[in-house]
Amino acid sequence: MKIKEDGVIAALTRGDATTKLSAIFMGVGIASHKQIVKGVTIFLLEIAYIAFMIIKGFSCLADLPGLGDSVQEKVWNEALGVYEYSQGDNSVLILLYGVAVLVVTVGFILLWMFQLSYSYQLECKQKAGKPIMNFKEEMTSLKHQNVHITLMSLPMIGIILFNIVPLIFMMSMAFTSYSKENDKLVLFDWVGLDNFARVLNFNGNIGKQFWHVLAWTIVWAFVATFLNYIMGMILALLINRRDTRIKGFWRFCFILSIAVPQFVSLLIMHVMLQPQGAVNNILQNLGITSGALPFWTDATWARITIIVINLWVGIPYTMLQVTGILQNIPADLYEAAKVDGAGPVVTFLKITLPYTLFVTTPYLITSFTGNINNFNVIYLLSGGGPTYVGDTAGQTDLLITWLYKLTVDQNYYNIGAVIGIFTFIVLSVVALVTYRNSGSYKNEEEFM
Repeated sequence: MKIKEDGVIAALTRGDATTKLSAIFMGVGIASHKQIVKGVTIFLLEIAYIAFMIIKGFSCLADLPGLGDSVQEKVWNEALGVYEYSQGDNSVLILLYGVAVLVVTVGFILLWMFQLSYSYQLECKQKAGKPIMNFKEEMTSLKHQNVHITLMSLPMIGIILFNIVPLIFMMSMAFTSYSKENDKLVLFDWVGLDNFARVLNFNGNIGKQFWHVLAWTIVWAFVATFLNYIMGMILALLINRRDTRIKGFWRFCFILSIAVPQFVSLLIMHVMLQPQGAVNNILQNLGITSGALPFWTDATWARITIIVINLWVGIPYTMLQVTGILQNIPADLYEAAKVDGAGPVVTFLKITLPYTLFVTTPYLITSFTGNINNFNVIYLLSGGGPTYVGDTAGQTDLLITWLYKLTVDQNYYNIGAVIGIFTFIVLSVVALVTYRNSGSYKNEEEFM
């Protein structure tokens, strides 16, 4: 492993006395090398961290391994004639505070490494006779050459507070017994990989539901993504033909479905396809069917219905994407193909399709990801039903809708956390493998 010349190890081995002293008293080296305000600020941050750890941090970390032992107790008070409750431990708060302290500690370690390395850089600049910016010059640089630091600081803090910390907290839940079982909603313990074993167990109740839902989620994501893509492309090609008249009108008609809020459209379709809904009534009145079609009462019918409705909702988006691409394909390519005697099919397979796939591969990946997490379509149309594989998962449930039911409806937060982790793994593997093997990644300038 190659060690950076201006890294922490270099600072500890080749730095001067003040730089090495920064390993204990943070910011001293920076202050001694003409950046007093920054050095003092870092030193105050060190004092604040130490004070925080003494007052609260160490106690939070000490409680983290056990997640609390004191159970809330109910005691009769003879004098007052009422029941009184002892506070007890709250494992959720213990876990949350513990995770927060760990994140703060990691941030403090990174700050320690940065200030030590930065002190050594300033030392090297000073020895080489290079200019070192003072506080005023550094503040000015945040509006010019270092403006990216100014603009990205607040978003990064937001990502840490509202993404990273909750994500670590959620993942930690997967290793606990936090669920409705045994009334452990306030006090729970670490259980290691037991929850993962339950989810992956083919013979267990949760395991059977997981594998069934996972299989349907993957099938749904592939079918929904590629049917939307292919049919959207065909629609864009038909509208973009030279012989097609009033192209704007046809595009407007299909874009109307985007203008209507999706949840409104889905709820209307859910009502219309009920056994006593408008569609079944019309079919029966016209004598086409003798009874109500089981759009939401039969698993196979429900799945096909959801896929078809998703096509109606999703095709206009693909049409717009492909329309923009088709209008930017050089006309010379088509003229050359026509001169060479290529027909419409060959032209499509050799020019249109490769060009479109090259540009839209990232869009395909995001569409696949969106379909795996397509909560609206499933929950608003079928609610995950009609019938259940086990006690929580329906025949049309995706991982995301099942996770919602496990946590919000059933309070199985530990199992829900495991499902969330597996969903993340499926998405990340498919997205990374697909993108890294696509032309968009390997041949970035192929169509430039």
